[in-house]
Amino acid sequence: MLRTILITLLGPMLWGTTYVVFTETLPVSHPLLVGAMRALPAGLILLALNPRIPPLAALKRHAVIGFSNIGLFFALLFVAASRMPGGLAATLGAIQPLVVVLISAILIGRAPHPVQILAGIAGVIGVGLLVLSPNVHPDPIGVAAAIGGALSMAIGTVLIDRWGRMGTALETTTWQLIFGGAMLMPVALFVEGLPPSPGLTEVIGYGWLMLVGTAFAYFVWTRGIGRIGSSATYLALASPVVATAIGAVALGEWFSPFQWAGMALVIGATAVGVSIRRRD
Repeated sequence: MLRTILITLLGPMLWGTTYVVFTETLPVSHPLLVGAMRALPAGLILLALNPRIPPLAALKRHAVIGFSNIGLFFALLFVAASRMPGGLAATLGAIQPLVVVLISAILIGRAPHPVQILAGIAGVIGVGLLVLSPNVHPDPIGVAAAIGGALSMAIGTVLIDRWGRMGTALETTTWQLIFGGAMLMPVALFVEGLPPSPGLTEVIGYGWLMLVGTAFAYFVWTRGIGRIGSSATYLALASPVVATAIGAVALGEWFSPFQWAGMALVIGATAVGVSIRRRD
């Protein structure tokens, strides 16, 4: 189990690079298109590695997961990242484990363990201590997008847990990326139009997001949910830790005592949230 947890943890750690890659290399004025370009090509690449079309019943479920976990989530994620600092977006997104626990009780019928609820609250507080600064000014649209994104991915995570036996982890990853990207692409083109012609920097940014931050990261994440259950969502708290560490290294700064306390809370919340089993 420990090996599975560590492999699954790679997904959120790689997602922690998303904010800096987006803001530093990609067109911030086209968040919806960036989301579509992150998903659809990654799904097609995975399909080329495993060219198999699942049964219609499975495809329908993949489409639902693709909309919730990819299409809607990516749109809201990049809208939030384009409108406010990544630290605030990460703190708001940290409510996801709590939402997953509650949705699991509704969709799967598993009562949440009280300790997991406490771990989720501790995770939100820890991320806040780690990434927030007094100079942050919330943007209403960005706040709504960050919270909506957390809700959307939480639903997708629970659905993967519930429908985990509808195919292999590679198939589930492939088709949720294809469906999610295909749903988002026409909306992005209609709302935002075409972005400026990409240069080398943009190509590198898209390449990292598509291949490493999406195709690989979502494969290990989906695989982990299938083996650990939806409580794997606590591992997503690693994403803002990595994002904050990247920012600190880039600025040549060192963590403050509050940030160290926040990191300790996040690590503790993650360990407890993943290890405590829910009551059926």
